Amino acid sequence: MTRPYRRTDRGLRGPRLGTKLALLVLTLTLVLVPWLSFLALDEVGRALAQMQSHYQLLTAKNIATVFNGRDDLLADLPVDPSEYETLIAEPISRPVRLDGRASDWGAVPGSRTFGTEGQDGSLALSLGNRGDMLYIYTEITDDIRVYRDPEYLRLDNADQLRLSFVRGDGKDGRVAVALSESGATTAFWMDADWRYAQAGPPETRVKGFVRETADGFALELRAPLEIFDTGVGGPAGVIHAFGLAFVDVDDADSRVVRAITHSLPTSQDREGFGLVTLRSPETAKILQGLGYADLHVRVLDDQRRIRAEEGSYRTAETPIERSWEASAMGWLLGGRDALSRLFGGPATGGTETAESARESVVDAALAGEPLSLRRRTGETETIIAGHPITSGGAVIGLVAVEQNIDDILFFQRDSIDKIALVTVLSFLVVLLCLIVFAGRLTWRIRRLRSETAAAIDDVGRLRTNAVTSGMASADEIGDLARSVSNMLGRLEHHNSFLQRMPRTLRHEINNPLNTLHTSLEHLAQESAAVRDSKYLESAKRGVLRIGAIVENLADAANLEDSLAAEDPEVVDVQRIVESYTSNYGATHTGQQFVYRGARQATYARIADYRVEQILDKLIDNAVDFHRANSPITVQLDADPAGLRLTVANRGPLLSPEIVGSLFESMVSRRAAENRLHFGLGLYVVRVIAEQHGGTVRAMNLVDGSGVAITVRLPLVEAVHVPATTDAAVAASA
Repeated sequence: MTRPYRRTDRGLRGPRLGTKLALLVLTLTLVLVPWLSFLALDEVGRALAQMQSHYQLLTAKNIATVFNGRDDLLADLPVDPSEYETLIAEPISRPVRLDGRASDWGAVPGSRTFGTEGQDGSLALSLGNRGDMLYIYTEITDDIRVYRDPEYLRLDNADQLRLSFVRGDGKDGRVAVALSESGATTAFWMDADWRYAQAGPPETRVKGFVRETADGFALELRAPLEIFDTGVGGPAGVIHAFGLAFVDVDDADSRVVRAITHSLPTSQDREGFGLVTLRSPETAKILQGLGYADLHVRVLDDQRRIRAEEGSYRTAETPIERSWEASAMGWLLGGRDALSRLFGGPATGGTETAESARESVVDAALAGEPLSLRRRTGETETIIAGHPITSGGAVIGLVAVEQNIDDILFFQRDSIDKIALVTVLSFLVVLLCLIVFAGRLTWRIRRLRSETAAAIDDVGRLRTNAVTSGMASADEIGDLARSVSNMLGRLEHHNSFLQRMPRTLRHEINNPLNTLHTSLEHLAQESAAVRDSKYLESAKRGVLRIGAIVENLADAANLEDSLAAEDPEVVDVQRIVESYTSNYGATHTGQQFVYRGARQATYARIADYRVEQILDKLIDNAVDFHRANSPITVQLDADPAGLRLTVANRGPLLSPEIVGSLFESMVSRRAAENRLHFGLGLYVVRVIAEQHGGTVRAMNLVDGSGVAITVRLPLVEAVHVPATTDAAVAASA
């Protein structure tokens, strides 16, 4: 008994990697190339930033050399605060936004209260200095707020804040800031009586913002020091006779001034009262003459007070314009920085917060140690370097130099971004081409595989002798397609030879068999002893067996050709089956046959003798395997899906191993001594059924008592009969 070919995964070696997985792995490998390039660019950026740190430290050292030994500029204040009743404007280290709050001043200077604290009309005053600007923050207590009426020309009939000072030319300066509901304020130059504004537009250089509070007002002002003519006619950094006053009006109808709260001395002699700004004009001139406008340079004394400040750097509020390549790469570089922080720490390399870095640099410089650190303020990253200023071996101050790293590395990063963009675009183009190539290659291979698999049917017969996919290609797949096509052609030639072999053998063998059979007959007639010999009968049976073998092989080889050449007709299958079963039972009196199923005409397009041939093979198989004294059931059913012819017998069951190959040629379950059967009966049934668009199936009965074989054929005309499943047929057999 031959065994059909079955696909199995046994014996395969290596991992089961499909082309999609291989393509994914290759893509991930290609991603490493630009990623490693980005890591290298990060290292270059760190190296450039380190070089800039050394440059700024050297710059701070050069500036500090200019101020070494200048005790007159840094050791003391421009005036002695103990000799004056002064309002000291403390330095402000960070940018200030006018919003009616002093929270963005950093370390808020201590305030002084004028008037009775908490009483109507009192004010708390804080002063700050940043660059050439004076900042004023005051909190005013006012239980009744009266705002300026634009219809009145006079300005002394509403709540207001007055600034009084003496200019460098000796003239009095008077500026009034009108208070209003929360929002920006307006300042006016006033006449000597503080009643009317002087001719001309408002003083736009004095900007402010007022915010209403539960107890009154919170006012934040900014004014340039040039308004006060700082340092003219007196010690540097001193504004003589500087003062503020709050005018309180509580009656909105009469608009009479209720009270004025002054920060000036009670005596009318204003000599000796002033504002100290802690800035040294001479120090600023020296620093300005060094020409470091592109750096933020500050000179601090040993008390950490800013004595001079020059230059600035770009902040997040004033971004630089980047090229379109850099803008296009922004999302990619952002992802790079995120991954860099994940795997290698901060992408910018060891940055500190703004306050901690500044304090560390100042502390180190005042201790005599130069230091350079990187710090981050929001989205802005800078380098701050500090170097001590010495006099007689003692540290009297320091120089702090600060610069934005983005300004330093802008051109380098812009070029790097262009290179990175070209790299990514090239990578995407290569990846796209690779995907297209791999996809097309996979599609061609799968198409060739499908066509090759379809060239042979489930039972091993050739459907075609050539493939068409890739035959005209000059590459390796084309070579494979042509090789497969040549192989199919040779197989078709070999199969044709095998199919012709039984017919050739029948012709060649039948002639000597006929001669042998005739000789045996003549020998029996000539000699009585030979005629009665048992060996003569054995020889005749051998000749008949050989003839049967040749006929069976020839019939099987010619079956498909003869079926293809037939012109089937519409026949009543029910009449043929019922008549055949009845006649077969009459000729085989030792067997019991039972017909069940349809009693009305059931039509199919098939030759009547082919139906009889199917019944002959199925009943012959059932007779060979049925249990003695048990009936053989022939059943015919019809439903919209087609007709179903079933032959069932009680007897041995089918094993799972034999069911799949039962309808192949040269497969038999009969005993070895039954040599007249060669496993062609059920094979003939399958070929006839398939040639007529049907199927054949073998199964064990539900009760486990025997076997049923069912042949399905399409109906010519659908007959409405209650459907009966194969399992129901098997159960009723």
